[in-house]
Amino acid sequence: MAIRQLSPDTINRIAAGEVIERPASVVKELVENAIDAGARQIEIVTSGGGVSLIRVTDDGAGMDAADLALSVERHATSKLNGDDLLDIHTLGFRGEALPSIGSVAELTIVSRTRDSDEAFSLRVERGQKGPLRPAAGNPGTRVEVRDLFSATPARLKFLKSERAENMAIADVVKRLAMAHPEVGFVLVTGECTPLRLPARPPTPEGLLDRLGQVMGRMFVDDALEIAGEKEGIRLSGFAGLPTLHRPDASQQFLFVNGRPVRDKLLVGAVRAAYADLIPRGRQPLLAIFVELDPREVDVNVHPAKAEVRFRNSAAVRALIVGALGHSLRQAGHRASASGGAAALDVIAKRSMPSRERPPSSAYARPASGYGAPRSFTPAISSGFAEAMQAPLDAIDQPSAQGFDQSTTAATELLDHPLGAARCQIHETYIIAQTRNSMIIVDQHAAHERLVYERMKAMLADGGVARQGLLIPEIVEVGEDEAAALAECADELSDLGLVLERFGPNAVVVRETPALLGQTDVQGLVRDLAADILRDGERLALKERLEAVCATMACHGSVRAGRRLTAAEMNALLREMEATPLSGQCNHGRPTYVELALEDIEKLFGRR
Repeated sequence: MAIRQLSPDTINRIAAGEVIERPASVVKELVENAIDAGARQIEIVTSGGGVSLIRVTDDGAGMDAADLALSVERHATSKLNGDDLLDIHTLGFRGEALPSIGSVAELTIVSRTRDSDEAFSLRVERGQKGPLRPAAGNPGTRVEVRDLFSATPARLKFLKSERAENMAIADVVKRLAMAHPEVGFVLVTGECTPLRLPARPPTPEGLLDRLGQVMGRMFVDDALEIAGEKEGIRLSGFAGLPTLHRPDASQQFLFVNGRPVRDKLLVGAVRAAYADLIPRGRQPLLAIFVELDPREVDVNVHPAKAEVRFRNSAAVRALIVGALGHSLRQAGHRASASGGAAALDVIAKRSMPSRERPPSSAYARPASGYGAPRSFTPAISSGFAEAMQAPLDAIDQPSAQGFDQSTTAATELLDHPLGAARCQIHETYIIAQTRNSMIIVDQHAAHERLVYERMKAMLADGGVARQGLLIPEIVEVGEDEAAALAECADELSDLGLVLERFGPNAVVVRETPALLGQTDVQGLVRDLAADILRDGERLALKERLEAVCATMACHGSVRAGRRLTAAEMNALLREMEATPLSGQCNHGRPTYVELALEDIEKLFGRR
């Protein structure tokens, strides 16, 4: 077949296929143009999921007649200084958005510069450019796109429902609004206004306020400020506490030079920073911004500019991991504020009368048979009132079951963040009191994190102290597990666990970490073998060592079911306050829940 030159119309439609995937892609290109034009207020109106109508109105610099006529030509742009494709300081630069949109839809642009008294309009209908006409319009630009993909109807078959397309449009606007808090945004889809974001000052406080508008108040309450700089790369933003997480990454927002991106390098760095802080399969909430010299990052990798490539990717990754780790450690024992609210919500539901309680299997009771509540009518004697009076006579006397600690000491402990231990219930949970709240601590989860952090510190200092076993213990495992343990014997030795292979299906343990004390060697070794087989090949040495530390810490911590004295409980609380990341255990579960006194009083109608 002979080679022929494609027509300009066909070329535009091919370009549209690369840049315009769905209505949300059109919104992204038009809003980015508005931001690059210096707009401070942007309104987006859509209908029919963006297929029937997309209208973007801004108060930016606007265009005069000559620029407006040139704006719909291919590869015409005002966003490049010369021909240097590495010196990109704007969100758009290819000059393909408007001609690509005009080739597959009806495009109308009305624009007026700030120092002009007249506006001009231009219409492009499925690739056919019309004449310039005088028009009425405010300073800025209004772009209308109607009947999207009418020139390529096959593309309509691949679009999702109107609701799904509206959600994609909202996601695009939210991401751009987060990157530019100084710009106000209004999004109207159909007859509702799902998004109204007033402009905020370009300060950390203004950014956090904008993030709260998009991600919710819960994120603001649990957000940690992130800041760092390395080799000319600057990092800023906010990240949620490890106890605030979701099953997906929909609340992870990553930006490079003000551009929303979905970059594997950045996602991997975030995962590494939260590696031993959140449960498997869960994702943290955050919004982080990377700023660097435009020449150090290639934004021309993808036509939609959703991916980037860094010249010094190792430095970017190290900065993100380091800055996130520093902020998380600085948070100390702090845990998510939502934990207490969730606990009080559960208490409130369980305390509701059965007729008011919402239907839920968690509160269902069997109607009959085994386990059904029995009716009970006490036999009341004639002297019931007199008999009940005796136990109440001494209600103002101190109980003999109270803790043996002075009132002065207990009062002083109330000023600590985790307060003074008051009791232990179910041999598992410590109840502590502060001036304005009540704390419930899971003793096993809390001590597990403390042991883990001690082991990591010892490992960094050159190795974990060991204790020799009077009688070496033989642990029978599978052949693959025995081989995996033998291969990691040197690493395990640094962690205080000395073992060697003992036949094809066993290992012999001669020393254990002194920090663990009396521990279940059999269970520890089998758990380690399973972890090494599962993660050994895909984890780096440091990550593998930390994973082993986590398993050891779980076996060496205070177990649920062990009774603690008041002194032991208070010592645990004080160590939690002094230990970074003690708000969650090695598996990402919270180690304590704080119930505000004000919220508790609401449960009893005191407020």
